[in-house]
Amino acid sequence: MRFIIAGGTGFIGETLCRRLLEAGHSLTILTRKPVPAAVLSAKKWATWDARSPGPWEETLEGADGVVNLAGEPIAARRWTREQKKRIRESRINATRALVNAIAQRRRKPKLLLNASAVGYYGPRGDEIVTEESGPGNDFLGRVCHEWEQEATKAESSGAIVIRLRTGIVLGRDGGALAKMVPPFKFYVGGPLGSGKQWVPWIHLDDEVGLIQFLLENSGASGAVNATAPNPVRMKEFSDALGRVLRRPSWAPVPGFALRLLLGEMADMLLTGQQALPAQARKRGYGFRYSALEDALQACIPI
Repeated sequence: MRFIIAGGTGFIGETLCRRLLEAGHSLTILTRKPVPAAVLSAKKWATWDARSPGPWEETLEGADGVVNLAGEPIAARRWTREQKKRIRESRINATRALVNAIAQRRRKPKLLLNASAVGYYGPRGDEIVTEESGPGNDFLGRVCHEWEQEATKAESSGAIVIRLRTGIVLGRDGGALAKMVPPFKFYVGGPLGSGKQWVPWIHLDDEVGLIQFLLENSGASGAVNATAPNPVRMKEFSDALGRVLRRPSWAPVPGFALRLLLGEMADMLLTGQQALPAQARKRGYGFRYSALEDALQACIPI
C-alpha cells in the first residue's frame, strides 16, 4: 500500500518508516527537516509547512492512508505560556492541514491514523481507563481532546479515522528512557513523587507494530490506546529500571522539587493513568512486550 507519513523523522516515525518499507509498502514522508539516511529508500518525500497549502498536498492523491505523528515534543522544555501555545498549535495546525488536504483530493485517502496521547484522559488516580473513558480537564487533556476533534473532521470526507492514544514509549535511542537512565547510572535513581501514580508504558516495537497492524487490517476506527496490557506504578517502574541497570532505586524525587524545576509540566510526571489497550486486544493485536522488565531489558543492553 501507499502511505503518507507526517512526522516521519521523529523517534517513532523513523522506526515506523523503516518497518513499513521492510513490509513492502511505499511511503511519502512529509517533513520540515532534511530526510535522514534511514528513510532515504522511501524515494519520495516532501517538505511541508502545516501553516500553509503547498505542493505537498498533491502527495495525498490516491493514498491508502495518512499517518500523522507531527507535533512539538511535550517534554522538550518547561511549559511556559509560549511553549504551551507551541504544543497545542503544532498539533492542531498539522492535523487541520492534513484534513483539509484530504478533503480537496479527487481520489481521497481511505484512512487517517492520527497521533494522540493517554494524556487525553487527564489524571485518573487508580481508575481503570479504556477508550470509552472521557477526556480530562487539565492542559494535556484539553489539547488531546481538541487534537482528536480536528482529526475526526476527516470522516466527513469518507476517511476512516483512528485516534492513537500513546503512553510512554520505551526504546533504545531516545524517548523517555533517554532522560530516565542517566540518574540511575550515577546511583541517584528513584521514583518521581509518591511513586503511586500509574505509568502507561509501551515498547517502541509494539508502538510501531500496532500502527502497522491498524494500517494493514481494515475494520479498526475511533480511539485506540497504544499502551502495554500491564501498566505499573511509578515505584514498580523505577525498581524494574534499577534491576535492569544493576543500580539501586533509592533516591525518590519529591513532588515539590519537580514542580519547582518543571512548573506545570511536573503534573504530567506526578499523575498518570491506568490505561488498558482494550481495542488493540479486541482487534487481535499480539503484544511482543507485555512485561515491563522484558521491555526494559530489550531497550538497555548491559
